[in-house]
Amino acid sequence: MAPFPIHDLDTAPQASRDSLQAAKQAFGGIPNLIGVLGASPAAAKAYLELGRTFDELTAFDAAERQVVLISTSFENECTYCVAAHTAISGMQKVPEDVVTALRNGTPLPNEKLEALRSFTLQVVRRRGNVSGEDVSAFLAAGYEQRHVLEVVLGVAFKTLSNYANHLARTPLDKNFQPFAWTRPVAAVA
Repeated sequence: MAPFPIHDLDTAPQASRDSLQAAKQAFGGIPNLIGVLGASPAAAKAYLELGRTFDELTAFDAAERQVVLISTSFENECTYCVAAHTAISGMQKVPEDVVTALRNGTPLPNEKLEALRSFTLQVVRRRGNVSGEDVSAFLAAGYEQRHVLEVVLGVAFKTLSNYANHLARTPLDKNFQPFAWTRPVAAVA
């Protein structure tokens, strides 16, 4: 299989260049994932728009958003996204013990965040076919129905990048390399 190129503003298809430029402005450079997605104008645009929507329009705070994104990436075994979101979590001041537990697939030290992690994992594992009891437990932890749907949005957003990274074998960007990750063998997620 030929490797997937990591596009930049010079090599990307013309229809992807606005997305790559937006990524460059937002992140100070074009992350390798977005460079890979640049081969498809639709995929690059969808990824950036889903990410912006998840960040700006959901009722989740920064820590909750990272719980959804890292939990999804953990379950999908996406080494790129777990590393990237570990770095992002640090920039967003997500508690280190929360991030460590997410990376290890262990229960979170905060009950409400643990309910979110558990529900997200059930959504991923069961492809949305979660039980009524799972939804009720999530709601009983202090979340609302809108959060149920916003977990689905976060899972969809991360699944797009998780699968693209698997297919492309996207290399970690330099700034994510200190956060390199492989799924722990004994993870009890």
